[in-house]
Amino acid sequence: MILGADSGSRTVAEAERLLHSVVEALGLPSGVIGCTHFVRTGALPHVACSVTLEGDADLSLLPEGVSAALGEHRTGPDVDGAALAAAEHAAGRSGRIVLFPGRDELTGTLAVGEILARSAVERVVVLAQVEEPDADTAVVTNDHVRPEWRDGVLTLVTMPASGGRLTPAEIPNPTPCCADHA
Repeated sequence: MILGADSGSRTVAEAERLLHSVVEALGLPSGVIGCTHFVRTGALPHVACSVTLEGDADLSLLPEGVSAALGEHRTGPDVDGAALAAAEHAAGRSGRIVLFPGRDELTGTLAVGEILARSAVERVVVLAQVEEPDADTAVVTNDHVRPEWRDGVLTLVTMPASGGRLTPAEIPNPTPCCADHA
């Protein structure tokens, strides 16, 4: 089952914190798949979360102010966003995957083949390229690997880096737009 959770997070970082707090509150194991999803429900677009559950969950354990959708059970004011996140995750249509088996093994510089062998990542692609990289191509992870759902496949999107290497397309701590001209 997929649990959708929403508290109206305005940023991806805020949604990641929510996801971690939901996983902790429910006592879920480290190998769960947890995602963030951009949703447009209510007045403003925002970021909701989803997490894979092995069985049922006691939603009363969720942090205060968190709306949830689990199967037919719905609770909270942001339930539409929670339900949308759960549906997107279940279909493998969209979602930025924050938690996944092997995530903690993806640090430093690793070959594409190592990423595929050590984690739940099923495919590595390079932005604007049709062919997938060779298994021995080095990926500088920056200790920040966030795959996404693409056609139901856990896919790490990368971009070229110096020295013929790759790096994940999502960088940690990006500089906000307009930060240098405030």
